[in-house]
Amino acid sequence: MATIEECRAALDKLSHNMGGAEGGVRAAAAMDRTVSCHITDLDVTFTGRLTGGRIDVEETFPGPPREKAQIRLAMAGDDLVALVDGELNFAGAWGSGRVKLEANLLDLFRLRKLL
Repeated sequence: MATIEECRAALDKLSHNMGGAEGGVRAAAAMDRTVSCHITDLDVTFTGRLTGGRIDVEETFPGPPREKAQIRLAMAGDDLVALVDGELNFAGAWGSGRVKLEANLLDLFRLRKLL
């Protein structure tokens, strides 16, 4: 089971990867939205902003998200690490329910380029 530190490192790596993206992926990452990522097996939530093509994690706290972010993710810690490392396909994980993604329809269309 991934630790809180490993999950935070995975989010930092994802942010770094997004910052170096080009073309349509970079345009999709250029949104300005609030983000939450609930790690279900650890029952911890990371919150922050997707801005400037990067994810800035601002807060980590126990339990589910306290406020409804514009982009909301929920998954197990091992799945977050595997997604960021390219070992887990997002579409398959989302389709099977291992990863939950909630956002408005326009954001979902933009995010599909990232995922």
